[in-house]
Amino acid sequence: MATFRQPRPRLCRFCADPKLEINYKDVDTLRRFITSHGKIRSRRQTGTCAKHQRELAKAIKHARHMAMLPFSGEELR
Repeated sequence: MATFRQPRPRLCRFCADPKLEINYKDVDTLRRFITSHGKIRSRRQTGTCAKHQRELAKAIKHARHMAMLPFSGEELR
C-alpha cells in the first residue's frame, strides 16, 4: 500500500517578506525565475502568487528589453 505525502503549501516569498521588492535592475533575483532556456517559470514552479507573478513577468520583460537579461537561453549561444 503506497503512502502519499501531503504537499507542503508554498508561500509567496514576496508576500512573506514585504521588504523584498521586484525590480528590473535586480538581475540576480530575476534569474531565479527564468529557465536555462530563457523562459519565465510558471507560478506552480516558483510558488509566487498571481499578483507577484505578473510583476515578475513585467520586470523580466523590461530587463530583457534593457539588455540585462537574454531573450534566449545561455545554452543556445
